[in-house]
Amino acid sequence: MKTIGFIGAGQMAQALAAGINHAYSDLAFEITDPSDDAKKQFCTKVTASVQERASAGEIFRHCDVVFLAIKPQYFHDAVDPSQVKQSVANRQTPPLVVSIVAGIDIGTIAAATGLEHIARVMPNTPCLIMEGASAVAVSAAVSRQQQQQVLDLMGSVGTVVSVSEDLIDSVTGLSGSGPAYVFTFIESLIDAGVLTGLPRDIARKLAIQTVIGSAQLVAQSEEHPAVLRDRVTSPGGTTIAALKQLEVNDFRGTVIQAVEAATGRAKELGAKS
Repeated sequence: MKTIGFIGAGQMAQALAAGINHAYSDLAFEITDPSDDAKKQFCTKVTASVQERASAGEIFRHCDVVFLAIKPQYFHDAVDPSQVKQSVANRQTPPLVVSIVAGIDIGTIAAATGLEHIARVMPNTPCLIMEGASAVAVSAAVSRQQQQQVLDLMGSVGTVVSVSEDLIDSVTGLSGSGPAYVFTFIESLIDAGVLTGLPRDIARKLAIQTVIGSAQLVAQSEEHPAVLRDRVTSPGGTTIAALKQLEVNDFRGTVIQAVEAATGRAKELGAKS
């Protein structure tokens, strides 16, 4: 693994490349993207050598690992089967393909590229600050060593787990879309603080740290979240009064339904690809 190629140089590609570059200083990068601004931003965030290529075919020709980092609607335009086949025809070792394209399954990627060694990854936006949560599913042809390579690469931008491909839609519903749920919760806490008299800047600071600190406490504790919750819930106190109101409005049920809805939508999008 010496050269990492990116077909697509948008925000997620930039985040992944920056994290990989930070973890592996001996790698070179190649990119192709129709946007000059995206390519410029990519090169700004990656301190290693970056070679710009004119087409996806050139990326497949030169790179050991190829990241597909394009929007689903552009997948078939960006990955031309005949071009890929011609590009890898004289290679002794075909590239490992790592796709972060939402809704495009491994079978579709294999058909479009003619390649067998494919990993499908579902990252999320906190990868932008190297605090992402990603899941990796691989094709049957991927070796354990190649799978570990992908896990290591994704681990450079946060937490990563390995799953079977049939669980990728569930990952999308939970951690892929999850940041939006958390952002909405934080926004609600801030507004509630303002409603009860706090200046907005103070409410914002307290809300953000409350979420960060609580998440870290769960991560570092061996206790179930419910046990940690009970420890701050005094009989007849303020917390139990608030929790009662959350239950009246089916807070937990609503969160579960949101994840189910996102998972269902991911399945629908995958069926259309």
